[in-house]
Amino acid sequence: MNLKRIFGALLTLLGIIGLIYAAAVFVQTSNNMHDMKALIVYGILGIIFFISGISLVRTTKDEAE
Repeated sequence: MNLKRIFGALLTLLGIIGLIYAAAVFVQTSNNMHDMKALIVYGILGIIFFISGISLVRTTKDEAE
């Protein structure tokens, strides 16, 4: 399997975990500024990792060795 594809899958998985954690923080938030900062940070990092992982998997060509 291609190393880029594995790295893309890992980035996608990290992005999904970050987005799920941001959703959990959003559900439990109580207008506390610390919670809002965590929500923004994990949400943005989750979106960046998810999008970059998906694009890396999609653009990597499948070449037989």
